[in-house]
Amino acid sequence: MTKAFTSRMIEAAKPDSSRRREVPDPALSGLYLVIQPSGAKSWALRYRFAGKPAKLTLGRWPVMGLAEARAAASEALEKIERGKNPAAEKKATKAARIEAQLAERDKIKTLVGEFDKRHLSKLNSGRVVRRELDRHVVELWGERDIHEISKRDVIDLLDGIADSGRAVTANRVRAYLNKFFNWCVERDVLALNPATGVKPVVKETSRDRVLSDNEIRWFWQACEAEGFPWGPFGKVLLLTGQRLGEVAAMTDAEITGETWHLTAERTKNKRAHDVPLSAAVVDILADVSRIKDRDGKLRFIFTTTGASPVSGFFKAREHLASAMERIAAQERGEAVEIPRWTFHDLRRTAATGMARLGIPVRITEAVLNHVSGTGAGIVAVYQRHDYADEKRAALEAWARQVLMLFERQAVNVVPLAGARS
Repeated sequence: MTKAFTSRMIEAAKPDSSRRREVPDPALSGLYLVIQPSGAKSWALRYRFAGKPAKLTLGRWPVMGLAEARAAASEALEKIERGKNPAAEKKATKAARIEAQLAERDKIKTLVGEFDKRHLSKLNSGRVVRRELDRHVVELWGERDIHEISKRDVIDLLDGIADSGRAVTANRVRAYLNKFFNWCVERDVLALNPATGVKPVVKETSRDRVLSDNEIRWFWQACEAEGFPWGPFGKVLLLTGQRLGEVAAMTDAEITGETWHLTAERTKNKRAHDVPLSAAVVDILADVSRIKDRDGKLRFIFTTTGASPVSGFFKAREHLASAMERIAAQERGEAVEIPRWTFHDLRRTAATGMARLGIPVRITEAVLNHVSGTGAGIVAVYQRHDYADEKRAALEAWARQVLMLFERQAVNVVPLAGARS
């Protein structure tokens, strides 16, 4: 009499290098332990259905143990007694699952997720692009097959955004969609980009918005009242003059002493950049309570989750702008209408402020990590001096200017020692 299967016996069973072995289970007729020449083991049920032999693969050992294999085989045998073919059911279920996967594969929401994973996640601006695609594209088209999207659909989408009073946002979404569709063409998802030939909704002009001294003071007061994260975040944007995404993703690991080191991967122009931190910025960062992620690690300075940098810049700007108008109204004793500004305008305000302090253009460009104007062309190739001392002096002077405005002191601006225009 053949011995009953045990886990130890199954584990010890040896393969035949020349052929596949099928060892029947003495306790359950039709159940076999299949042993491949490679040593891999699995379970199978052999039976007859409609007068013909059939086989049902149940699972792999040891993922499926002996008890689980017998239970699965018994369930299949019960189906056979009721006139159902378990192997055919399994095949149909697998085919339906594959069909469902294929149906999901080409949906806009699925492909935007893949675009984020394989492309956007490597870009500094990736989070912004993903947010805008989710908000304006996935929300509307998420369940649609990408092959259904036509040029007219793209135009209708952009017109809808523009008609809501966000024409510039429509231009941005157009650019993001164009990149997304081109990525789909590169990966053979699409033959043609449906956004090709779609023109910008509006013609944009270069912004030249700079906050006035009063607006700088009101902005600083709004940041004081706001608190974390947008209060200190706004102050650091204004005092350093760096880009929105660079400040948002700032980490303690990037700071050594009183210098903030940005690697090439962290900057828009892919040039490593050192930003001297003024005493005011050092104090601001020291007052920010750090938030750990789920693993207990400190990753970002400006974060509410610990796992990712702050986001929601549009709402944050609106909140600070409203606070500025309330503060201005209290100071003036009447309503004050402040022209619209953006977070990027703080960078332009810092550059203009340094110019007013008599700081040379080449130093300001070094502070901003610009490769243009005096820093372009042959100068950018051969001038390796990073102006570290000059940048520090410039940013300290700018910070003093902002703080004096906040304190409403009479300011007699004195150019930096040795500064030349």
